[in-house]
Amino acid sequence: MTAAPGSLPAPSPDVLAAFEAAKGFMPVHEGRALYAAAVEAGGLGLPLLEVGTYCGRSTVLLADAARRAGVTALTVDHHRGSEEQQPGWDYHDPETVDPELGVMDTLPTFRRTLHRAGLEEHVVALVGRSPQVAALWNSPLGLVFVDGGHTDEHANADYEGWAPHVADGGLLVIHDVFPDPADEFTGQAPYRVYLRALASGAFTEVSATDSLRVLRRTDTAIQGRG
Repeated sequence: MTAAPGSLPAPSPDVLAAFEAAKGFMPVHEGRALYAAAVEAGGLGLPLLEVGTYCGRSTVLLADAARRAGVTALTVDHHRGSEEQQPGWDYHDPETVDPELGVMDTLPTFRRTLHRAGLEEHVVALVGRSPQVAALWNSPLGLVFVDGGHTDEHANADYEGWAPHVADGGLLVIHDVFPDPADEFTGQAPYRVYLRALASGAFTEVSATDSLRVLRRTDTAIQGRG
């Protein structure tokens, strides 16, 4: 379900270098798939939104796609780190800890990432918890990229809060979808959200690139809430 490599829009070498230089976990081939989806969705003339900023690795790609389309990229995160990024976990990075408060704060690193990429003016950072921000949101979006917390509680809240805002023909992109428990490294909650989106009847799968799934909004009704 993946198109030939040469047929998809690709980031420039400078943008790809900024993506690779940024802290984060998304591999390049999944980043290329995300970029292609963002460029396509940008054609709707609506903002592109991600849930789960971390240090801005994927934001670089969304921001450049937004720049290319003349729209804005939005990124939602409380910047205190998800469960697996806390001290004592494999994905904890001591460099992201606020030396004064002793808690994680990825916001400064994120801002440096965007500045170095020259993309600050194409991004609006929404600093807060996803459900709280989503409750205030009332505009359609061309793309929603779900890459936040990996517990069922957080993944479902991200889906429930943001999927209803994906415009008709827009894209819902979900990261870290691992159907086989042997492959997952932070839990299968994103996989269950992916199945929920398909079961809702509102989304149809467009492509799969390893753990990245791209779904298109094909029905205005999203069922199975709660």
